[in-house]
Amino acid sequence: MTKIVTSADFEATIASGVTLVDMYADWCGPCQRLAPIVEDLASDYEGKANICKLNVDDSNDIATKFGVMSIPTILIFKDGKLVEKAVGLQEKEHLASLLDKHLA
Repeated sequence: MTKIVTSADFEATIASGVTLVDMYADWCGPCQRLAPIVEDLASDYEGKANICKLNVDDSNDIATKFGVMSIPTILIFKDGKLVEKAVGLQEKEHLASLLDKHLA
């Protein structure tokens, strides 16, 4: 199960290691199609990377801070710093390659 983060625990979640954050909203069709891909990544990268989701409607301050204008947007952080940003529906293989680049 993918962890849901909010404004309250976002900074602590991304502080160390590699973290993928799926910026989504419940009403977003492409976000719903991306959800099973993110779930698969959470299983594949368990123990290697943090995979989580953030609802932009509930945590708009975080979306604004990182310039998220369209959803879904995938943000990848390494030790608290934004290192990758992918906007729109993404292939699992593409997201895995972005994660692998920062885990190497």
